[in-house]
Amino acid sequence: MWVLAVEPGSFCGTQLSSPGRWWDLRESREKDLDEVLQTHTVFVNVSKGQVAKKDDLVKAFGTDDQTEICKMILSKGELQVSDKERHTQLEQMFRDIATIVADKCVNPETKRPYTVILIERAMKDIHYSVKPNKSTKQQALEVIRQLKETMQIERAHMRLRFLLPAKEGKKLKEKLKPLIKVIENEDFHEQLEIVCLIDPGCFREIDELIRSESKGKGTLEVLSLKDVEEGDEKLE
Repeated sequence: MWVLAVEPGSFCGTQLSSPGRWWDLRESREKDLDEVLQTHTVFVNVSKGQVAKKDDLVKAFGTDDQTEICKMILSKGELQVSDKERHTQLEQMFRDIATIVADKCVNPETKRPYTVILIERAMKDIHYSVKPNKSTKQQALEVIRQLKETMQIERAHMRLRFLLPAKEGKKLKEKLKPLIKVIENEDFHEQLEIVCLIDPGCFREIDELIRSESKGKGTLEVLSLKDVEEGDEKLE
């Protein structure tokens, strides 16, 4: 049970579904309160199930609307966990980070993905310390950056197909070049067709560039989210 309180060990708190969801909410990556809270009830003592009285809520928050108070607690509260719960939380976050990294990355030479176990071992080798106040997605990106210094790893490329109008095609291609890792195929007849690999982090910029420069006439198609080979990578 994850408890969020306005003041450590005192009035007033509520229950979270998970700390990660809470941080996603604080960083505007999650907007649905029901995904963050186990209940919209406000407690004086969460562990004993003592619900706060309306008069106390009005005195403390200026309202007895429990959903609005939960929003205040989510915004200003502090996570209350025992040492055992904190250890369990950090272990789970460590596994979640490793899972995200394994899902997003490959060995750039073989194009094969790494297993979660192998990524966990690599994270331990670089002595990565989980930050409970940061989301697992944020930390996964940081782990990838750190692992690049000790092993062959990079985010798996996306495979895209562009169809660009002949008039704007060549000019637009030059603007797209810095964002493209590998051009696999290029064909120019009535329009310019390019099949290429990109870093996933460039997708939004490429999409916006094609939309704006081609005035909506160009098209972008995702052929594959991850360019990977069959089988798992192994570290010798």
